[in-house]
Amino acid sequence: MQINLKTTLGSALLKTLYGLNRRIVRGRENYLSLTKSGEPVIIAVWHGHLLSIVHDLRNLKINALAGTHNDAEEISRIASTWGWMMIRGSSKEKGSIAYKAILNALRKPGSILFITPDGPTGPRRIPKAGLIRAAQRTGASVIPVSVYSTRSWQFKNWDIFHVEKPFGKIFIEYGKPVKYDKSEKVEDCITKFIKAMDFTEKNNLYYANKK
Repeated sequence: MQINLKTTLGSALLKTLYGLNRRIVRGRENYLSLTKSGEPVIIAVWHGHLLSIVHDLRNLKINALAGTHNDAEEISRIASTWGWMMIRGSSKEKGSIAYKAILNALRKPGSILFITPDGPTGPRRIPKAGLIRAAQRTGASVIPVSVYSTRSWQFKNWDIFHVEKPFGKIFIEYGKPVKYDKSEKVEDCITKFIKAMDFTEKNNLYYANKK
């Protein structure tokens, strides 16, 4: 009962906090066009900005990778009440089980996998190789995502984790799809991914600063 109440309250709080912001979302067609044609998609945002995207995609049928630590447990329970299908694991714990579940999810036509490529314990803004290998094996396109908000609380540990304050603006950009060939080296793919994330972030910040 306590867990259910905590999850219910957490869900209501997140919906309230993010619902009281004005969201400016661009690039949604970059993943919707792919899923409509039956292609699998990986939506990737850095760990520090995951809450904005969890809220933005809350009404879609999403598979999501989450760690096994306590903070991930609470977010996973909330996302599950919103209809998400959670895959639990990380590179350090239950990694092989989670990886198989990711592959199975991405082999379904038009599926979406949400992932924080540097989570759950960092290093910050350095993606795990598993993201690349999953994209290569399944042919999934990776959508780099940027979030910028005008008002947020920031919590620091290994990362800077953002929780948006009410009455601000949240700028979200879903970037152009990135594809990886099976013959590409993982190291080269990681560099390519970081460049795509940086490019999307610069675009998003440029747009936000004009508004």
